Amino acid sequence: MNDRDDRYDVIVVGVGGMGSAAAYHLADRGLDTLGLERYDIPHTKGSSHGITRIIRRAYYEHPSYVPLVERAYELWDDLAEDTGRDIIHRTGSIDAGPEDNAVFAGSKRSCEKHDIPHEVLTGAEVNERFPGYALPEEYRAVYQPDGGFVVPEQAIIAHTEAAQANGAEIRARERVRNWTETNDGGVRVRTDRGVYIADALVLAAGAWNYKLTDALEGLAVPERQALGWFQPETPATFTPEKFPVWNLSVPEGRFYGFPVYDVPGFKIGKYHHRQEDVDPDEFSREPDREDETVLRDATEKYFPDAAGPTMGLSTCLFTNSPDEHFILDTLPNHPQVAVGAGFSGHGFKFASAIGEVLADLAMTGESDLSIDLFSLDRFE
Repeated sequence: MNDRDDRYDVIVVGVGGMGSAAAYHLADRGLDTLGLERYDIPHTKGSSHGITRIIRRAYYEHPSYVPLVERAYELWDDLAEDTGRDIIHRTGSIDAGPEDNAVFAGSKRSCEKHDIPHEVLTGAEVNERFPGYALPEEYRAVYQPDGGFVVPEQAIIAHTEAAQANGAEIRARERVRNWTETNDGGVRVRTDRGVYIADALVLAAGAWNYKLTDALEGLAVPERQALGWFQPETPATFTPEKFPVWNLSVPEGRFYGFPVYDVPGFKIGKYHHRQEDVDPDEFSREPDREDETVLRDATEKYFPDAAGPTMGLSTCLFTNSPDEHFILDTLPNHPQVAVGAGFSGHGFKFASAIGEVLADLAMTGESDLSIDLFSLDRFE
């Protein structure tokens, strides 16, 4: 702890999925922590909402993610147990596509490399076991029984309350204007309400991160996304007990989805929905008919029993890096500033572990977890 009342050990900018976890881990280690969030906690303006987020051990994006997701599972279970909140649900997960497609082949490779329990199924076998699916019979799928979903709003609340219980100060509705380095190597953060000083800084502002440091210009690009909820014709088929979460690569693109949970409707989304890079402060947040059509057409084709009346539509933001791998590092010219960015639509499942990594980086500049894949210097 620092003995000056007007100075913190660490300031966290953004108290969403990643920032709330970072604030918790920092406070849990006894550091005097301030979290600053421009919107509510939680809110629906960025990337950390939508009721359900997939978590899966079978990770086709790159086998290097598997140790990180293993740690995330441990921390989600701990957080749920410690707080009593409904955070993680295991439904099983399906990663499917043509046999030579990266979704299936990469998922299978990760399972084999890391000895993750799984089954390889044909599309026909998936359809028979889980009647809500109507995959092409010749497709291949990896079924992993420990896959499921995290409830993002509950996760953020749990991390925030746990951080506060450990002494963190959390301020919502306070927008960060800028930050500068102090003469003694700390940071000075200016908001629309005041000025704060700390020894270290964590930038976890999601789609707004690139506006807080030139180092992320062109490397953390916000993209408009849309989600749809459609009422199943046979609701009992799409409950969490009977319907695994899924990733599916088809000619129309790469889609993902969930069972019915907490709100009416089967949930579906498409990666890079309409390929709309946006300014997070200036884009259309209201879903439109074209958004709905993209999602309904895929539902009618691959999950026809779920293609009933529309129950809800929502937008959110992905923040994409050029290679769609995360950015977890300290800034090149500011080693006291840790950044978590570029989660590219597949980051929330890792939030509990990423918070731990960001706390490590803020404290020592390195982490015991393997994060070489996520360094900033890979873009040089």
